Amino acid sequence: MQQANSIWQSILNNWYGRLVYVFIAVLLWQWFDCLEGFWWDETYRIVHAVLIAGAAAEFLIPGWRFLRLSVQAIAIILINLYYTGFQWVPKEIGPLREWGLWGNWLSLNLSQLEPFIWISIVVWLLFQFAGNVTKTRPQVVMIMSLFLMSLLIADSFSPIVLWDNIAWTIFIGLAWLVAEHFARFQAKHPESWSRMIEYPASLLLPTLLIIALVMASGLFVPNMSPVLKDPYTVWRESRGETVPSFVGNKGNPITSSGPTGDSRSGYSRQDEALGGGFLFDYSTVMEVTTNRKSYWRGETKAMYTGEGWIDGPRERRESSMIGLVAGEKLPLTDGPGSDIETTEVEQTVRMIREDPLPVLFGAAPMSSLASLTIDEENIAIPNRVSWLADSWELHWPDGQTSAPYPSQYTIVSHVPVLDEEVLRSSGVALDSPAKNEMYLQLPDGLPQRVKDLAQEITAVGDNPYDKAKLIETYLKENYVYTNSPDLTKKKSDDFVDAFLFEIMEGYCDYYSSAMAVLARAVDLPTRWVKGYAPGVLPFDPLSELQNFGGRGFEPDGSGTYTVRNADAHSWVELYFEGYGWIPFEPTAGFAYPYAAAEVRQDTVETDIAPPVEPVEEVKNQESSFNLSWIGAIAAVLLLVAMAIVRRREIGEAYVRWRFRTYTANQRIVLETEKLIRSGRRKGLRHAEHETMRETITRWSEDRTPLSGELQAVLLMFERAKYGAAAFTNEEAEQLALTVKSIRNRL
Repeated sequence: MQQANSIWQSILNNWYGRLVYVFIAVLLWQWFDCLEGFWWDETYRIVHAVLIAGAAAEFLIPGWRFLRLSVQAIAIILINLYYTGFQWVPKEIGPLREWGLWGNWLSLNLSQLEPFIWISIVVWLLFQFAGNVTKTRPQVVMIMSLFLMSLLIADSFSPIVLWDNIAWTIFIGLAWLVAEHFARFQAKHPESWSRMIEYPASLLLPTLLIIALVMASGLFVPNMSPVLKDPYTVWRESRGETVPSFVGNKGNPITSSGPTGDSRSGYSRQDEALGGGFLFDYSTVMEVTTNRKSYWRGETKAMYTGEGWIDGPRERRESSMIGLVAGEKLPLTDGPGSDIETTEVEQTVRMIREDPLPVLFGAAPMSSLASLTIDEENIAIPNRVSWLADSWELHWPDGQTSAPYPSQYTIVSHVPVLDEEVLRSSGVALDSPAKNEMYLQLPDGLPQRVKDLAQEITAVGDNPYDKAKLIETYLKENYVYTNSPDLTKKKSDDFVDAFLFEIMEGYCDYYSSAMAVLARAVDLPTRWVKGYAPGVLPFDPLSELQNFGGRGFEPDGSGTYTVRNADAHSWVELYFEGYGWIPFEPTAGFAYPYAAAEVRQDTVETDIAPPVEPVEEVKNQESSFNLSWIGAIAAVLLLVAMAIVRRREIGEAYVRWRFRTYTANQRIVLETEKLIRSGRRKGLRHAEHETMRETITRWSEDRTPLSGELQAVLLMFERAKYGAAAFTNEEAEQLALTVKSIRNRL
């Protein structure tokens, strides 16, 4: 009892200094909400937990300040270990002198906490700095002004509504000023203060009532135009623009009823008019657990209008199968024949995105819908869920009367194992003239130069399959991938014609539409498909440790993939007799994960003994060096000194000699591959079946400060490897310097 009283007395003796940290924690909490859309949910949970732990330690732990700081440091470590799902990677037994293995082992353990541990430390340092320097009234006013100003700027220049955060900041500011007033009163009049705290209710209740009245007055006063306007509003109005008013509707802005464009990446609902650019949106849509990597197919369109894709008349009249039963085999039109080898792909899709989508996604072709889960309960398949056997689409009903979109579902697919020799001997005629007409359709206004280009590309092809591969390769190697194509170059009214001859850069919709049109121009039945690329696998330190030793690689790419809005994608399917519809990937930087015949090799594990270091023969040395040894040592030291002085010139000469036979494009590719190897050695993940775009995209998310430079390297790599442009040696040298900078900061 006496110890508890002592702790309470210690808190009361410096109540204001401890309360300051609580105020700072709440202010930082509100301020970090400005980063909505930039931080992951895990980041917010970790930062909030760090602020709570810091405020609790500062307010409740008596005694030395070193003790409170130590408790907070331990709390930060435990919080990061808990929320990042840290898994300890044991060190394999080996010689202590193998520093490289030790470094890799430490990197595998520490990289699991990145970037969260560094964000936690920065937040904690801000918390401690603000708590230490903010005590007096002028300091309180200054820091409150900084918080309010930053929130107001973020509210004005971003789509995030921060009025709740601003209200909380004002409330904390008023409470802080009251607390500072009482702290000064306690210091000047300790006896009066002692009598006042005997009746805490009479002290606190009037204070809270006054603050509540001040805050409430801002909500319940009548709506009226402001007498003074902030500079941002004045600037907008001077340009003839309007600023939404939040007075009267308490933060619910009035949105215009006109159409609004969304420039973020994601699964497209409107394909009638393709083109433009977009911003990458890395918010998660779903997680797919599968035994084989694949594209997650959604819908297909057959009719090209010159501007985009729509369902053809036959597609709109396509009959559908309803009343599906879990596990029931789905009928398939124009699928692989019975003599074609297939591999079973089972995928469980867990939806993260809350708004419904028009279809269920899976590897093509789907064989059955195995299960559905809504709110963690398995349910029967709703009657209105439909299967379109011709289009290979599994439609989910829309409308308020239908069942909510499933939170999880499992689909089984049977993917054909490709044999190129068989495909080269396959025809491309469908089983009806109507289908051939639909999948060979081209708009009347298609420019002749598009058809001429298709004939030129496929002139050396002896069969339909080789012609399709020639078109696919031509697009990959002669056009640049970018999410922001230069539309000022566009003159033609036809989307594909403008891409092929004028813009000559773009993203998947440009490439896939171009291949579909070019293929149809040489009588190859084609349809346009949209869905999602595979996504990315999470970092697994145990498998990475195995991969580092040359073991544990999964050639089929099994695992749980995180699929984001940025993974929304489009590609094409071509029809081949016997196989049915086969996917092709013409977009530069992407590769379709085809199912290939398994090659089994008998491997014999052998215990490889560690290399035996040669034993140096110890010779009797004379007690003193002779003159020849002294001269040799002096010469070596002189050469080392000269090398240190001239190290830059030597380095530049070595680089020129090493790359003397390489073109600038080849050097850009080699430097990028060197970056990948360096990143793997430092704990960043790169699987053998991944494309360069998948790897760099994930690294950009893991190393946010390096995102811009990594994306620049990726763009130059894709242009050098797949594009037609020839880089200069100066550009290659600049990329080499960028890669070196990234490697040093990884």
